[in-house]
Amino acid sequence: MLQKKIGFVGGGNMAQAIIGGLVNSGQIAPENIWVFDRKPETNQALAQQYGIHAAASAENLAQEVDILFGATKPAVLPGVLKSLANALKKEAVVVSIAAGVSLESLATVLGHDRKIIRAMPNTPALVNQGMTSVTPNALVSEQEVADVVAIFRSFGKAEVVSEYLIHPVVGVSGSAPAYVFMFIEAMADAAVLGGMPRAQAYQFAAQAVKGSAEMVLESGKHPGELKDMVCSPAGTTIEAVKVLEEQGFRAAVINAVEACMAKSKSMSQK
Repeated sequence: MLQKKIGFVGGGNMAQAIIGGLVNSGQIAPENIWVFDRKPETNQALAQQYGIHAAASAENLAQEVDILFGATKPAVLPGVLKSLANALKKEAVVVSIAAGVSLESLATVLGHDRKIIRAMPNTPALVNQGMTSVTPNALVSEQEVADVVAIFRSFGKAEVVSEYLIHPVVGVSGSAPAYVFMFIEAMADAAVLGGMPRAQAYQFAAQAVKGSAEMVLESGKHPGELKDMVCSPAGTTIEAVKVLEEQGFRAAVINAVEACMAKSKSMSQK
């Protein structure tokens, strides 16, 4: 169990996912977690649901915790952190989950002597299947990085990633659930066209995607090899693969992720 005090400034969906993951996994005792959201009802609801502390103010929270999660909207996070810089403990680790806010930008408002980690989770964290990148600055110790990675692994998977790779992370993980949802919807539409009830079509399509993803993670085999295993000679699957290739399926996915990465770069706060 992690013997640290953890605080969340902002109590939105991603903060709730992290809090829920921590409490449900037993990684940290609820009495060691604080939250402060600008909406009092959110603070009280989270305190009641998880048995954590609803802080009286962001400043009070900052004074208490060893790890501070900045979980507000990206546009307001720098200002919020700047206002808390003097309240933070000297050795506190600040973890930002705000998209587009660089380590340099965070250091500018917090101070260049601060331990800062930039993290990029995705929405499947809400169902304990998140994928998170963790990018520390040079002042964060190996143990502190390991502690933060363990926090994110309480509701999915997490890996340490260099900051120059943050845009590929956005393209292949942060934004990727939207592409997968579109794929599931399209497959389900086809099944409905074939006569399957819509609710059942979504279940079949979603479970097929979930199971296929698990095969990639668990088998260690190349996705192409797994694809070949499904494609029997002169069968139904290779016929479908042929159409996907003719319609530029792979190129469309690559181009979409490339566009996502380009947009991420253009939005980044230097």
